[in-house]
Amino acid sequence: MTKRFKLKGALKRYAQWPIILSILFLVPAIISVVLNPRYALLPILSWITYTVIALAIYLYSKSALKRELIDFATQYGQVQRDLLKGLAVPYALLDETGRFLWSNAGFSAIIHKDRFYSKSITSFFPEITRDKFPTGENTVSMDLNYENRIYQVDMRKISIHPNGNENGFEGSLITVFLFDETDKRMYIRLRREQSLVAGLIYIDNYTEALETVEDVRRSLLMALIDRKINKYFQDYDAIVKKLEKDKYFVIMKRISFDKMQETRFDILEEVKTVSIGNEMAITLSIGFGLESDSFLQDNLYAKSAIDLALGRGGDQAVVKTPEKVSYFGGKSQQVERNTRVKARVKAHALREIIETKDEILVMGHKNTDIDSFGAAMGIYRAASECGKKCHVVINEVTPTIKPFADGVIEDPAYNPDVFVTGSEAIQICETRSVAVIVVDTNKPKITECPELLEIAKTIVVLDHHRISPDRITNATLAYVESYSSSACEMVSEILQYIADEIKIRPIEADCLYAGIMIDTNNFMTKAGVRTFEAAAFLKRSGANITRVRKLFRNDLEDYQARAQAVQGAELYKGCYAISLSPNNIESPTVTAAQAANELLNINLVKASFVLTEYQNRVFISARSIDEVNVQIIMERMGGGGHMNIAGAQIDGHSPDEVREMLKATIDQMDEEGALK
Repeated sequence: MTKRFKLKGALKRYAQWPIILSILFLVPAIISVVLNPRYALLPILSWITYTVIALAIYLYSKSALKRELIDFATQYGQVQRDLLKGLAVPYALLDETGRFLWSNAGFSAIIHKDRFYSKSITSFFPEITRDKFPTGENTVSMDLNYENRIYQVDMRKISIHPNGNENGFEGSLITVFLFDETDKRMYIRLRREQSLVAGLIYIDNYTEALETVEDVRRSLLMALIDRKINKYFQDYDAIVKKLEKDKYFVIMKRISFDKMQETRFDILEEVKTVSIGNEMAITLSIGFGLESDSFLQDNLYAKSAIDLALGRGGDQAVVKTPEKVSYFGGKSQQVERNTRVKARVKAHALREIIETKDEILVMGHKNTDIDSFGAAMGIYRAASECGKKCHVVINEVTPTIKPFADGVIEDPAYNPDVFVTGSEAIQICETRSVAVIVVDTNKPKITECPELLEIAKTIVVLDHHRISPDRITNATLAYVESYSSSACEMVSEILQYIADEIKIRPIEADCLYAGIMIDTNNFMTKAGVRTFEAAAFLKRSGANITRVRKLFRNDLEDYQARAQAVQGAELYKGCYAISLSPNNIESPTVTAAQAANELLNINLVKASFVLTEYQNRVFISARSIDEVNVQIIMERMGGGGHMNIAGAQIDGHSPDEVREMLKATIDQMDEEGALK
């Protein structure tokens, strides 16, 4: 023990101080001998006496100090063992295979075994398998349930080297701590369940529905709707306050909200059953906000959610949290409004904006299609009528719009700089007072030049797609109507009010007409009264239907590719047609969209999805007739669109991988009941 136990550091220096002092005292003794030997006897005797006593004390105290230290260490180790045995946190030691070596009283009490029980920990906790044991210095944490209690398990690996222990053991041990989380999580759950949720309820078609009912029955209809809404939310322990004739505020507990969400807000369907002779079914828009830091913020989230629901066509519920936005319902087509009052008001507001700027920049989305291009040319005409110079931002002329773009370029009536790239548009925006008008999209990321939206002071949005959470939020004027068939239809209406007796050039009329024709699939999808009125206006303005049809004729290779996509279609779950379109053609995305339309002509097909790879990106064209909302499917995959026409763009995956992702999305939504 003496050889192995040596004093070191501060203890060694403390024990050596008497010897050091004796050496220091020798110096004055020697000096006294040199100066006056007669008086040196006393200092020398004092030094000898001190040195003898110091050596005796050092030799004796060193051994005693070692014994005391050993006794203290032994007692301290015993204290540590006693503390570990009685540690409030359950604690155990395992060998490398997971067998118990030792556990304290708390751990033994949980597993109801002796603390020297030697079986594997897996026999008690099947979730703790050998592949989950820690392998490095990091702590492995996991949750598990045992005897109706919830525990957080922390496991750590401790390596033991032979130099650090007298028995020469080398290897590793696994320490296991159990933290009982049951009460903590119960209180967290109770706090969550008792937190308040704010919501807003709007009647989408209040005015339109009342117009279809006799005057004497209108009050009865509204009373029935009020009763239906109040009764539904009272069943969920909620308070409903009527704000206006068609608006309600609701507040409820989170636990009740979760139960209502599990039913996917079936009030959306129940309210449609209210009928006293009204020709139009009542539809609701619902917005809820929750999980923010304050109830006031929840209310703001609810307002944002109701705006999304209305902008997406109504007849749906939107739930907004700080992390995400969830959609429910939205399976019915939005009723087209026959009045053009809104279009006239927006046209006048647009004219005022145009007249205050030096130049106008108009852009659509990337991979410009004919609807985006036609709407841009319509805005070009509106700016020209106001006496302002206009530029259309296009980075790449796609094969779809090339015949129309060539017609504009070859027409001497247009300026050579009618089309500009994104970089050129940024230079114009930085040097002049301009307004940026975005058509056929409300998502900033997919516009031709997203940077333009960051530097422009005046932005206008004209779109017919349903509003998405990542929409353009800093627009001076936003005109988004999801019931419109196309952006070209909206622009055609605006042109009729932007100026009296406006003169549209034939090529512009062709572009606008072509945009309506393509987005309505030759007037078979989403074609309402106002759609045909817009087409009639364009026909009167010089649109040549025969010329448009010729411009849309396909090459033989494109036609064969479309037939190949239809032939190779897979009927998934007996009603979803999924196919891959060849990409060895000039315009694969257009061919994929055409193939998706063709697949709808097959019996039993409720929705069609055609995938194609283009520019290292997989494009999905989704189509349906009336039974499936393909928009909500595409939104799950990062896309969007309309109930019957939608799409998505996927990066970093092959077409086969995207097809499997699509199937998994359909399966998940089918299990959730989101497709019913």
